[in-house]
Amino acid sequence: MQANTPLSGVFLPRHLRRVAPLFFSAFVLVFYLSLTGTFGEVSGSFSDPTTRYKLFPRKIWQSWKVNPLAFELRDLLVARSWPEKNPRYRYEVLTDENDLYYVETHYGPEGLNRPDIVEVYRSLNARIIKADLLRYLIMYVDGGVWADIDVEALRPLDRFIPERFTEDEMDLVIGVEIDEPDFNNHAILGQKSQSFCQWTFMSKPRHPVMMRLVDNILAWLHERSAQQGKPIGELELDFDDVISGTGPSAFTSAVLAEMSFRLGHEVTWSTFHNIPESKLVGGILVLTVEAFAAGQGHSDSGNHNARTALVKHHYHASNWPSNHPRFSHPVYGEVEKCNWNKECVRAWDENTAAFAALPPDEQERQIALKQANDAAEAELQLNLGMDLGLDLGLNLGQ
Repeated sequence: MQANTPLSGVFLPRHLRRVAPLFFSAFVLVFYLSLTGTFGEVSGSFSDPTTRYKLFPRKIWQSWKVNPLAFELRDLLVARSWPEKNPRYRYEVLTDENDLYYVETHYGPEGLNRPDIVEVYRSLNARIIKADLLRYLIMYVDGGVWADIDVEALRPLDRFIPERFTEDEMDLVIGVEIDEPDFNNHAILGQKSQSFCQWTFMSKPRHPVMMRLVDNILAWLHERSAQQGKPIGELELDFDDVISGTGPSAFTSAVLAEMSFRLGHEVTWSTFHNIPESKLVGGILVLTVEAFAAGQGHSDSGNHNARTALVKHHYHASNWPSNHPRFSHPVYGEVEKCNWNKECVRAWDENTAAFAALPPDEQERQIALKQANDAAEAELQLNLGMDLGLDLGLNLGQ
């Protein structure tokens, strides 16, 4: 008697009859997944986020040491500009007390199951590294708008996307921060001379740039740990380490890598040098420098009164370099104080090169002279402050 199969009554060769039940089971599974919507979720996880999420989530994210009810007036006045100008958006601030819970919830066993991320985040003690990593972790899970706590909203978020574009064309909105490619080969300024801004940006959930950043940061931290022979929580990192490891330079590298991947050819900074208007590249919208970084005094960044200026960075929460210092020459100080002025940088380069050529005893003499002058200047400023306070007190007493 002929054996029954799901296709009984139809003659099939013996080798096909053996695999017919497997094909039938697969068909039933696909049919079930399509009915429940699960199939769309599974297939969507491997597709471009632009096709999976048509709109950017209407949510604004920030992080700070304390919750908004405990903000100092300075922070409150700036932070509340976001919900005031965007009343239809949700607004949330993660703090030093609940950030770990967020990471454990979304990246732990019940979430994305990335124990490596949770372990590294738990071990971090450097606030700026945690702050940078946290924004990428949040944007990958939830998406929306990220703004540093000292960034003020000048315009509603509806203005982030120019009218000639639509939300479904893109999955990330960023802006130029530093556009000074003439310094690309400078020993200190080079890696910082071409960068996108990461104190404000807008992303759809599950964006590959965010996870690319997270994975790069984890690899970088482990590499630094091996180099220094210290656990991640005890790493010594200077200003340039932070900028290139988690900050704007790291952000820029990840964005350019994703653009290159999507377009199938290398995308370099030249694509964004001196752009007169926003540009859409590989589904990533890049706004002009004036949008997020106006008023810097370099990069042709314009001012905050321009119609295209969307935010204002006040920098009052940007004191992290005190724990991660810039390179400072013992006589000529920090080249960053030139603020990308070409003549100033040229003079700094020439002076430091001439200093390096001096005999050791002459170098020591110049350093001692500089320290003596700095001490005298500090004492003068102190005395002026005391005299000013005394005069003010006498005037008030009259």
